[in-house]
Amino acid sequence: MFKKMVFMTLMLSLTKVVFGAQQIKLAVLVPEGTTWGNSLKKLSKEVEAATNNEVSFKVYYGGVSGDEPDVLRKIRIGQLNGGIFTGKTLGDIYGDVRAMEIPFTFYERQDKASAALTKLAPQFNQGLKSKGFINLGFYEIGQVYVVSTKKISNLNDLKGVKIWSWEGDQLVEAMISSLQLVSVPLALPDVLSSLSTGIIDAAYAPPLAILALQWHSKVKYLVDFPTAMSIGALLVSDKVWSKIKPEYQQKITAIAQKYVSEANQKSVAENEQARQQLKKSGIEFISFPAEDYKKAAAARGSVISKIQEKYISSKMIQVLDKEAK
Repeated sequence: MFKKMVFMTLMLSLTKVVFGAQQIKLAVLVPEGTTWGNSLKKLSKEVEAATNNEVSFKVYYGGVSGDEPDVLRKIRIGQLNGGIFTGKTLGDIYGDVRAMEIPFTFYERQDKASAALTKLAPQFNQGLKSKGFINLGFYEIGQVYVVSTKKISNLNDLKGVKIWSWEGDQLVEAMISSLQLVSVPLALPDVLSSLSTGIIDAAYAPPLAILALQWHSKVKYLVDFPTAMSIGALLVSDKVWSKIKPEYQQKITAIAQKYVSEANQKSVAENEQARQQLKKSGIEFISFPAEDYKKAAAARGSVISKIQEKYISSKMIQVLDKEAK
């Protein structure tokens, strides 16, 4: 009897070591008070309640842990455990996810983009897992627009415009090359000052991000011609995820998906509200001529020729094209 009690005590101790209390350290660029920031706070609170305080999230908001590439590096050396990743950094983890952001795929068709993301999410999640990350949900950040200090009346006017790009973003570099823009690689936090000093003439983001990042205070024009659908993902390192009890993993996943879905629903409305705020702030919205849609389709083909197989698989591009029709 004594040996049995000792054995049970030992097993309980080992269980606590393997499945002990876990604090998941997340770093995000979004500020507190935003839709995504509020969503993370509610998510964290509900996760603690659902796991009897055995799992909690510590969130570092507003880029205090650095730009997204910095956060990814810190995860890989164990300083952080996850974050919300977008664009270039998400592609650095698993390139095929960037298929959703190939320019001139969805235009204004937000509903089509949402449906395609839902359909392709299982494939993307499998790819992300193979790279060591668990995806707790895809954020639909919104349609991407170019804002500029210079007036751009058509696609041809883009030639020579100095536009911000994340350093090493192969997809954006392919688009910039195809449209004959001038790429100026910068970290995201440097965009605002660079618009002010003339280091760059233009940048790109969804309306809500343009407001949140205060770019609207430095630009005069918005090209009312969506270039792409921007997405993000709430990723957690599989190293820390594997230490969480399986029953808690299921609960956390369900809670996260609930709040990500809620944030996505609000994002559509808030991006439209942001568009109206940008207009009220004095930014001029410029519509491109109808013939530029045909030119955009040609530019999309040029982008694909530059990144196919080098960054995004041909198979994924074919799958996306079927979903985008």
